[in-house]
Amino acid sequence: MIIPCYPEFNIYSSVARNTTALGPVMIATIVNMIPGWEAEIIDENNYKYHGPRDAEGKPAHHLLQQIRAADVIGLYGGLTSTIPRLYEIASLYKEHGVVTIAGGQHFTGNNIQEALNNNVDCVSIGEGEETIKELLEGLCTSKNLENIHGIAFRRDKDIIETPRRKEIEDLSRLPLPDFSLLRYAKLTFYPVSWTRGCGMHCEFCTVKGKVRYSTVDSAFRQFTSVYERFGGKEFFIVDDLFGQKREMAIELCHRLRDYQKLLGVHFWISSQIRLDMANDTELLSAMRDAGIKLVAVGYESPVPAELESMNKKLKPEEMVNLTNSFHRMGFLVHGMFIFAYPGKPGQEFTLGARERIKIFSSFIRKAKIDTIQILLPVPLPGTEMTQRLDKAKRILPRDIIGWEYYDGNFPLFIPDKPLTTRDLYLSHKTLMSGFYSFRHFFALILSIICFPLIIFNLRRGRSSWYTAWQRNLWRFFGWIILRKWSVNLGKNNFPVKLGLAEKKLKLGKKMVRP
Repeated sequence: MIIPCYPEFNIYSSVARNTTALGPVMIATIVNMIPGWEAEIIDENNYKYHGPRDAEGKPAHHLLQQIRAADVIGLYGGLTSTIPRLYEIASLYKEHGVVTIAGGQHFTGNNIQEALNNNVDCVSIGEGEETIKELLEGLCTSKNLENIHGIAFRRDKDIIETPRRKEIEDLSRLPLPDFSLLRYAKLTFYPVSWTRGCGMHCEFCTVKGKVRYSTVDSAFRQFTSVYERFGGKEFFIVDDLFGQKREMAIELCHRLRDYQKLLGVHFWISSQIRLDMANDTELLSAMRDAGIKLVAVGYESPVPAELESMNKKLKPEEMVNLTNSFHRMGFLVHGMFIFAYPGKPGQEFTLGARERIKIFSSFIRKAKIDTIQILLPVPLPGTEMTQRLDKAKRILPRDIIGWEYYDGNFPLFIPDKPLTTRDLYLSHKTLMSGFYSFRHFFALILSIICFPLIIFNLRRGRSSWYTAWQRNLWRFFGWIILRKWSVNLGKNNFPVKLGLAEKKLKLGKKMVRP
């Protein structure tokens, strides 16, 4: 299994160097359990110095193939921005005669054909744990691949797409992810998951469908196995919304609390959660006792009209109050936002870039959010928002603004007036730079100087001091990451590409007019 690296250093690179994607680990774990097969994982984003590298500093796959030759390569397409690198890796291994399989959320619609045109032999569509077992058996026995559900492949000039495979209902049947299969990697914090699907149906999101659960015991063992095998104490619950099944979530938290107390160990856990869960003090108390320190909340926008467009029910003032509730319960809050969300037909957004920046900055300040992530809307494959923008001919041509820019940091479509693509490009950086700044270095120094004062109230004082110190540390390192990202940003000549893409889009619209 290979997880392709980001095209350039971006604001997620530092995080990716210390963790990995859970999906490829699950597939590799399944394969490693099949008699006659052996699996390993190369995560190009978490690839340490002892791994062989090519002239560009990336993993040297030709050397990896010499060290331990692979018969089949699985390529993770869960992040659209890594797709060009995925095709590059597929080409490298095709030169060695290796069978190439790709899977992930990117592969839907026309993207399936695109993959098969770029040295991918077979595309796994949807969940891959059951599919991979049948597919490898079929490759070994020359079985008719048309009988395997959930795949697409090329036969001569025709593309064969088989019926979709049913989703796995009982997730507890899946094995524990085996992180020992990672090669040349080092994990600081480990991804865990016990639900799939999301009932929110946001039009910009690729995660949809009925919410399916594993058992509490299965989820509990993910944490304990990581600690007992690897000594891992830091975790990120990758599920979109923690606590969707409240009673199960509380039971899991209680078991984690008791386990840590029994062994005298402390976990540091972060999870994504709905903002309105801040009203559930029993759940929050259980989460805090379990070691959940940070909650990641999808605010999306503090602009009322945009919230209405996204079908969000909360108002900005309610969001501030709920955020305060999380803080009162002792949680750090990571806020996730989408800047300049495109309105639906009939909606008119008249806010300019400056007004939007002021609204976002004011909201973040009032809510006292500890860390933020502000992205531009991304027309990801298969979402309703993408279909809407594509129908309106607003998406910039992908032969100029390619998949590598689909990471939320670049304008990818013509925004609502009076905004321009240049406004999006600059506003995103302005907001992030205003939040993550060098001044937090001085706040760190001040925290160290003030540390002796906590002796007057050791228990409460230390907790308060540590929270402030950690917040300032993250914001200072955020400033370092943004600086490095800006330097790399200046090398790719994106503004020129943006201008060419807009001209081509306008020309195309003129040509299709009746």
